[in-house]
Amino acid sequence: MANPLGKGWNYLKSSLDKKIEDNADPHVQIEQAIAAEKERHQHISDSAAEIIGTKSQLEMKLNRLLESQEKYQSQAREAIKAADSASTPEDAERYNQTAEVLASQLVSVEQEIEATTKQHEEATQAAEQAKRQQQESEARLREQLSQVEGLRQQADQAKLQETSAEILQGEDPLAPDDSVPTLDSVRSKIERRYTDALGAQEIYQSSVGDQMQQIQSEGNDMRATARLDQLRQEMKGIEAGSNAEDADSPAADEQK
Repeated sequence: MANPLGKGWNYLKSSLDKKIEDNADPHVQIEQAIAAEKERHQHISDSAAEIIGTKSQLEMKLNRLLESQEKYQSQAREAIKAADSASTPEDAERYNQTAEVLASQLVSVEQEIEATTKQHEEATQAAEQAKRQQQESEARLREQLSQVEGLRQQADQAKLQETSAEILQGEDPLAPDDSVPTLDSVRSKIERRYTDALGAQEIYQSSVGDQMQQIQSEGNDMRATARLDQLRQEMKGIEAGSNAEDADSPAADEQK
């Protein structure tokens, strides 16, 4: 799970880096770019010099080996001749042994010559490639250096244009001042406060209205109950009076 604090810090850091980059002095950036290009070219030149130096070193080694080859060949021939012209078998044997030693050394040198020759061929190809890269890097550096003066002039023109724009904006009476509120912002704040108050009032009235309706409903129910009880009492009184009249009437006396 990604760390939100880490992501936030990376975003803030990239934002600050971009802000610094946008506000950096173009002249300083030009010098930094040229210094970096010179350093890169110097690195390529040093690498090319090292590769070419390796090729030259192999050439010197190969020349020494060729000289040793020629020397051992000459000495081996002399030993063979001496053995052939020896006056005694002992001298002939001694010269033959010397010739064998020289032949063994000659074979070793020739094997080393073969390996060194192969290395020299590879070094020659690498040196040619390194030399081309160094020349291309030098040409690119020269081209970029030729553009430096033009870039500096463009940077000066851009700075002058920015300064002129800032002066004109400062002199413009219609230019908005960030420190002073605008009528639109004031109107927006007033409308917001007004609508918030209306909303609060509507909520309050709705709540109070519900309570009043409930109270009124409860009051009506109580009055209805009392009225119903009153009607019942009245009906009982009427019924009692009617019964009393019936008891006092002549018909009732006759029946008695």
